[in-house]
Amino acid sequence: MKLSGSAMVYESLIREGVSLIFGIPGGAILPLYQVLPQYPQLRHVLVRHEQGAAMAADGYARVTGKPGVAFATSGPGATNLATGLAGALMDSVPLVAITGQVAREAIGKDAFQETDVTGVTLPITKHNFLVMHASEIPKAIREAFSIARSGKPGPVLVDIPKDVFNEIAEFEYPDQAEFPKHHPVPATDTTQLKHASRLIAQSKRPIILTGHGVVLSGATKELKELAERAEIPVVSTFLGLSGFPEDHLLYVGMPGMHGAAYASLAVDESDLLIAIGMRFDDRVTGNVKSFAPNAKVIHIEIDPAEIGKNVRATVPIIGDAKQVLKKLLPMVNTAKHSDWVGRIEELRREHPLYVRDTDKLLPQFIIEKLSDITGGKAIICTGVGQHQMWVGQLYKFVEENLLISSGGLGAMGFEVPAALGAQMGRPDKTVWTIAGDGGFQMTMNELATMVENQVPVKIALINNHSLGMVVQWQRIFYQNNFVATQYTGNPDFVKLAEAYGIPGRRITEKENVADSITWAMEQTGPVLLDFWVDEEEMVYPMIPPGLSVAELMEDPHLTSTKVL
Repeated sequence: MKLSGSAMVYESLIREGVSLIFGIPGGAILPLYQVLPQYPQLRHVLVRHEQGAAMAADGYARVTGKPGVAFATSGPGATNLATGLAGALMDSVPLVAITGQVAREAIGKDAFQETDVTGVTLPITKHNFLVMHASEIPKAIREAFSIARSGKPGPVLVDIPKDVFNEIAEFEYPDQAEFPKHHPVPATDTTQLKHASRLIAQSKRPIILTGHGVVLSGATKELKELAERAEIPVVSTFLGLSGFPEDHLLYVGMPGMHGAAYASLAVDESDLLIAIGMRFDDRVTGNVKSFAPNAKVIHIEIDPAEIGKNVRATVPIIGDAKQVLKKLLPMVNTAKHSDWVGRIEELRREHPLYVRDTDKLLPQFIIEKLSDITGGKAIICTGVGQHQMWVGQLYKFVEENLLISSGGLGAMGFEVPAALGAQMGRPDKTVWTIAGDGGFQMTMNELATMVENQVPVKIALINNHSLGMVVQWQRIFYQNNFVATQYTGNPDFVKLAEAYGIPGRRITEKENVADSITWAMEQTGPVLLDFWVDEEEMVYPMIPPGLSVAELMEDPHLTSTKVL
């Protein structure tokens, strides 16, 4: 059948199972929007900024496992997507962006709102397309979704000139994609699996380091079975959190720059490190030359480029985490490592994560209360900074795929639009966004989108009137030289929320924290809690960048041996 380019886009999206789109119209993409009412099965969410569209699509994709979809117009509309696309690439999130471009005859002539979008996004997407004929739209979108989903997931952009949306052509949707520039994952080598199983059998102090790849592949069941079968303690990267239940006896914690000291020390003392679906990021390893110095390394990773990039693998295994573990499990014998588990418990007692008896309202106290009241079962969307690390340390995730955060890129402002997308993707779940006052003000305009679409996200604003993590670095590395990090002009966030039609409370005392969280969860719509926390509180432990566990800095306030 013959269709316009615009109709082809929607017909293609429907065939890919899309039901939700985040975007903002503009001149170059307007022909696409004008056809939207003809497709009532597609819901469009009008965000307030294109960055919000990309980040909402990201949050939606993470909780559903389906590619998120974002629309933007040419020029600034498309470039405003860039931060969200870069974050999705670094965190392996499937996302498809469709952007309008100036008409074909205007390309290359510096037309109004013209930008070389494919050039701009080449390094921050898994692949991109410039579609010059309407007949090419079905193939481009088919391949965009296939590339976004396959192998190591990521964002793909399809750029379409304005006049191509209006062009009429024959619509034929391909049965299969050609996967341009995509290399299928190699078949898992049985020899390597056998080698890995022998190392596991020989090990006295093994530890599993689980990453985001476990969550993405849905390998939590297989991971749990491996840990229990051979009694192997589990530590997690930040984005790997909620890949293993944190109320499990074998769960240790998050290691690394701001991880639990006992988790980092356990990695340091291990003789076998089983790294699954992670890339040995610098925030985990610190100085790679001194990272896990006595450990052999089994590295299971879907992307061959990550194997050996930062840490040399004794046994490299390329493949999807779930599929690899399914093949590995029958080769792993039942084992006990009670002495090793006992040693880690000793480390936990000697290096407690957070113990503080004070009347001050501390961020850690808020996160602990939120974890307790939600039972570790809420979806938590964070921004970037101190509050993000406190979530990693203290929120106890007991179900899979509950943490949504900008890990690799570390984009402030991610928390609000990502929570919007996550809540729309999982309306059955309670969604909390935990934000700092700095990042919150970057994308708080999406509160209007939440209200407009009746999205009941709960917002915990950790308000220290500053750029907290930057202040921390200024304290430690720049001799308390606080430059451009203090917020003296913050608005009254409760009144701001109320201006959007969102109820809010300001909390300044510890005794009001639990009641306020409970009250927020009783409300049917979005709610904002403005927690005024101690402005001098810092995230501990801390391994300074580029250093090792030997240089680990612990909280000077710690005087107790309480086990958390």
